[in-house]
Amino acid sequence: LIMAPMAKAGEEAIGSMGTDAALAVLSNRPRLLYDYFKQLFAQVTNPPLDGIREELVTQIETPIGPEGNLLNPGPESCRLLKLKSPILDNRELAKIRHLDLPGFRSVTIPILFPVAEGGSGLARAMQEICTRASQAIAEGSTYIILSDRGVNEHCAPIPALLATAGVHHHLVREGTRVKAGLVVETGEPREVHHAAALIGYGAGAINPYLAFETLDDMIRQGLLEGVDHAQAVKNYIKALNKGVLKVISKVGISTIQSYRGAQIFEAVGLERELVDTYFTRTASRIGGIGIEVIAKEIALRHHRAFTQRPAGKPDLDWGGEYQWRRDGEYHLFNPETVFKLQHATRTGQYEVFKEYTRLVDEQNENLATLRGLFEFKLAENPIPLEDVEPSESILKRFATGAMSYGSISQEAHETLAIAMNRMGAKSNTGEGGEDPARFKPDANGDLRRSAVKQVASGRFGVTSEYLVNADDIQIKIAQGAKPGEGGQLPGHKVYPWIAKVRFSTPGVGLISPPPHHDIYSIEDLAQLIHDLKNSNPRARIHVKLVAEVGVGTIAAGVAKAHADVVLISGYDGGTGASPVTSLKHAGVPWELGLAETQQVLVMNKLRDRIVVQTDGQLKTGRDVVIAALLGAEEYGFSTAPLVVAGCIMMRVCHLNTCPVGIATQDPELRKKFNGQPEFVENFFRFIAQEIRETMSRLGFRTVDEMIGRADKLDIKKAITHWKAKGLDFSQILHQPQMGPEVAIRRIREQDHGLDKSLDRITLIPLCRAALEVQKPLNIILPIRNINRTVGTLLGYEITRRYGAEGLPDNTIRIHFTGSAGQSFGAFLPRGVTMTLEGDANDYLGKGLSGGKIILHPPRHSTLVAEDNIIVGNVVLYGATGGEVYIRGIAGERFAVRNSGALAVVEGVGDHACEYMTGGRVVVLGHTGRNFAAGMSGGTAYVLNLDGGFERRCNLGMVDLESLTDPAEIDCIKDMLRRHARYTQSRVAQKTLANWTSMQRKFVKIMPKDYKRVLAAIVKAQATGVPEEQAVMEAAHG
Repeated sequence: LIMAPMAKAGEEAIGSMGTDAALAVLSNRPRLLYDYFKQLFAQVTNPPLDGIREELVTQIETPIGPEGNLLNPGPESCRLLKLKSPILDNRELAKIRHLDLPGFRSVTIPILFPVAEGGSGLARAMQEICTRASQAIAEGSTYIILSDRGVNEHCAPIPALLATAGVHHHLVREGTRVKAGLVVETGEPREVHHAAALIGYGAGAINPYLAFETLDDMIRQGLLEGVDHAQAVKNYIKALNKGVLKVISKVGISTIQSYRGAQIFEAVGLERELVDTYFTRTASRIGGIGIEVIAKEIALRHHRAFTQRPAGKPDLDWGGEYQWRRDGEYHLFNPETVFKLQHATRTGQYEVFKEYTRLVDEQNENLATLRGLFEFKLAENPIPLEDVEPSESILKRFATGAMSYGSISQEAHETLAIAMNRMGAKSNTGEGGEDPARFKPDANGDLRRSAVKQVASGRFGVTSEYLVNADDIQIKIAQGAKPGEGGQLPGHKVYPWIAKVRFSTPGVGLISPPPHHDIYSIEDLAQLIHDLKNSNPRARIHVKLVAEVGVGTIAAGVAKAHADVVLISGYDGGTGASPVTSLKHAGVPWELGLAETQQVLVMNKLRDRIVVQTDGQLKTGRDVVIAALLGAEEYGFSTAPLVVAGCIMMRVCHLNTCPVGIATQDPELRKKFNGQPEFVENFFRFIAQEIRETMSRLGFRTVDEMIGRADKLDIKKAITHWKAKGLDFSQILHQPQMGPEVAIRRIREQDHGLDKSLDRITLIPLCRAALEVQKPLNIILPIRNINRTVGTLLGYEITRRYGAEGLPDNTIRIHFTGSAGQSFGAFLPRGVTMTLEGDANDYLGKGLSGGKIILHPPRHSTLVAEDNIIVGNVVLYGATGGEVYIRGIAGERFAVRNSGALAVVEGVGDHACEYMTGGRVVVLGHTGRNFAAGMSGGTAYVLNLDGGFERRCNLGMVDLESLTDPAEIDCIKDMLRRHARYTQSRVAQKTLANWTSMQRKFVKIMPKDYKRVLAAIVKAQATGVPEEQAVMEAAHG
C-alpha cells in the first residue's frame, strides 16, 4: 500500500476518505513514535508554495557537517559534504562512515537498549548516547552516525526520532551542535512523514536500510514486477525526496537546509517532561505518554518480532491503519457501524440509529477520538423535551462538507443538495463549480442548488453568476485531509460535463495551487473577503481553516478581516484524493483547534461578530453537542452523509472505480448509485433529535445557550487505558474569565463597509437606466487607490438581473482617470467596459466574467509604457471570460489560472500563465521566469525579441511552437489591432506594421495535453467518431 507505489513509480501513495482510526495515544496497539507528531502548515500568512511547478525556488540538495564562522566565509568555514539528497543509499552511507580526512571524520554510535530494562533502561541509554556524541565532537568527529543495526533478542532499537531529537537538543544545549552533522542509519522509517520528522528534528541525512531490504524482498515475492533492486531503490528515494519537499513546501520553506532542525510539528499525546527533554519547545497541549510507555511500545513490537509464530500465520501484522481489517486498528466506520447507519436511515428507524450512535460514542473499549474521553455534567433538573428548541430550527445549523462535483458524481452531489435544501440546511459545492441548470427549482419544487459556493485556490467555475447564486461563499484556505497542499484532477477524470462547469477542456488535467495567489497575508485575505462581499452582498463570507496549534490567532485575524464565518476543520476530514502522509499526519483533531479558536476570539473580544463552524468526522448528536459546548454554532458533515447515501468505505475514490456510483464519473458505475434525499434527511433529523435529548439532560432550552459552555464537559473519571490515562484536557476545557459584557457567541453582524464604496455611492446610481432598461451609457470619473473592488458591486446588480449573459457588449462604458485600488474590475460581467487611464494595483480583472478592461498610461505621460510597470501582481486570477488590454508591464503571476479571458500585455513578471486552462494571452515584451508552469490549457504567444524566452519558460507541461496557422495568425492580429486602438500602443502598432518579420519572433506556448485533445477532435471529425468519445479515449491513453 505504501512502499509499492514509491518503488514502482517514484510517487507517494495516494489515499482517500480521510482517517477514522484511533489517534496513536488512544490506540490499543503499539505505535511508532512518528505517529505522535502532526505536521504544521501555513495558513493565510507565509503561504505554502508549489514545490513541483515552482521547483526553481526549491532545493533538495543539502550540505551537512560542521558549520564554520559566518563572519569568515572562507574555505575553512565551508568544509561540508554536499549531498544530492537527504536520503542515502547504502553505498553513500559507507563513504561517509569511512571518511578520514582533515575536517572529515565520522563516528558511529549504536542506538540500542536492553529491552528488559523498560523505561529506565531507555532513559539511561539515551543519556549514554548523548554523552558519547559530546565526547566524539570533543575528539574531532564531524559526522555522527546514529545506527540501530545489531538488534537481537535482548537489545531493541531506540526510536530513531527519539535518538535524533535527543542528541540534537543535547548538543544545542551544550553549544556544540554546529560542530557536527547528524546521520541516521535506521531500519525504522519507511514513509515520507518518518523522513520529514527525522529531518525536522535535526537529521542531516537518513539511511533507511531496512526499507531497501524490504524492497528486495518485495521483488523476490513478485510484488514489484518490471523493477529491479537498483531501480526500486532509486524510485523509492525519489518518492521520499518529492514527499519531503511537499511537506516542507506546506509551510512555505523551500530548502531542506532551512527545514532541518526547525521541528515544525505539534505533538499529540506526549507528556510535557518527555517533550522538554528530547523535543524541546515542541507544542504538546494535552500531555500523554512518557518514556515508560514508549519503552513498553518498543517491547511489544520487539516481542512480536522475536516470538515464533504458528505455521500458516503471516509473518507481519496486517496493521489496518489505512484500511479496516478484522484484526487490525480500530476504525469508527467499520462494517457494523456502516450497516447500522445505512439500515437506520433507509428504514427511518430511530431505534436502530441509536444502536449506531452507541457503537460510535461508547469508546470505553476502543478509544478513537479525544471527545470519546469526555462526559457531560448533567443538570440536576432536566428540561422537558417539549420545551427544547425544535428540530426544524436545529437543522438550519447543519451543512455538508465541500465535496466537489468531480470528486463525487452528479447523482451524489445533487442528492445531498436536495436533502439539505428541503430541511433549510446547506450543502456545499466544493471547489469544482456548479452547473447553472441547478440554480432554479425543479418541477416538483426540489432545489439542486448548493447554498454554499466554495472559492478555492483553483477558482474553478467561479464566475459572477456562480457567486450571485450563493447564500454563503466559502474561501478554502486549507482542507483537513491535506492542509497546505493543492490538488490535481488528472485528464482521464475530466469528463465533458466536469470540464463544462470548471471552464476547462475535456481530457485535460487540472491543477489547484497550494496557496491562493491573492492571499499572502491577513490583509490580502481581508481584500478577498471584501471582493466576494461585493460580488454578492447577501451572502455570508466563510473562511475555512484546519486545526493546528496557533489556529486561534489566525481565526482572530479572520474575524478582523470581516469574515462572517470561520470554519475549523479537523485533520481527519475526508477527501477524494490525498497523499497518505497528509491524510494521517498533517493537522490535529478539531477539538483542539475549536477550543483554541473560541478562547482566543473571546479573549480578544472578537467572538461577538463571527460565527464559528466546525467539521471533521462528526457522526452523532453527541459529537455536535460537544462541538457546541466548545464554541461552535454550526456543524459540517461529509463522510457520514456519503455513507448514508450508499458509500461502503472502499477508499478507492481516487481511482474512479467507486462500486456504488458515488466517487466516480464513470457513466456505468454511476448507474449503481441508489441513494435518496430522504435517507440523508432521516440522518440529519435523527442527529437533531439526539441533540435535543442531550440538551434536555444538560438543562439547555436552545442551542445558543449551549455555545461555549465548556464547563458542562468533564473527563471520564476512570480512564484506565495504558496510554490515554496520562492525557490532560485542561487546555481544551479552559474558559477565559471575562466580564459579562464579553460575548461567547456571535450576536452582531460584521460591517463590510459596502455603503462607502464607489460602486454604491456613484456607479450604481449613474447606471440605473442601463440596469433597468439596458440603456447604453458613457461615464467619466476620477479614481483613487482607496477605491477598491471597483465595478464588482455593479457587476452583481447586472448578473442578478440578467444572469451569465449580462448586458450587450459595451452597454456601460466607464472611463476612469487616476490610480485604481486593488481588484479593479473583479468578477466584471459582460456588458461593462472599464477603461483606466493611469495605473492599477494588484488583482485587476480577478475572476473576470465577460467584461472588458483597458489600461493605459495618461495621455500626457512621457514614460515609455512598454518599459514601465503599470499594474500590480496576479492580474486575471481565475478569469473565465472577457478581455483585458494593458499598455505597459504587469507584475508577477499574470493570468494565473486564467480559464477563458483574452489578454494583451507588454511584459510580465515571473510565473505568468501559471496553471492556465483556457483563453489566449499575448505578451509583447519581456517575460519573467517560470512562464507557463502547470499550464494545461489555453494558448499563449510571446514576442521573443531577445531570443531568451525558452530559458525562462517552464517546459514541464508545454511545447514551444512557431506561429504558422493562418486562422491563429488572424486571431492574434485582430487582438493586436484592438490593443492598438484601445490603448494607442506603439508596440502593437510597430508589430502590425512589420508583421512579416515580427511574426517569426512570436513563440506559441502550447500545453501538451491540450494539443493531444485538439488532435483527437480533428481525428474524430475526420472519422465520424463522436468528439466526446474521442477526447476521453485520448485522455485514457
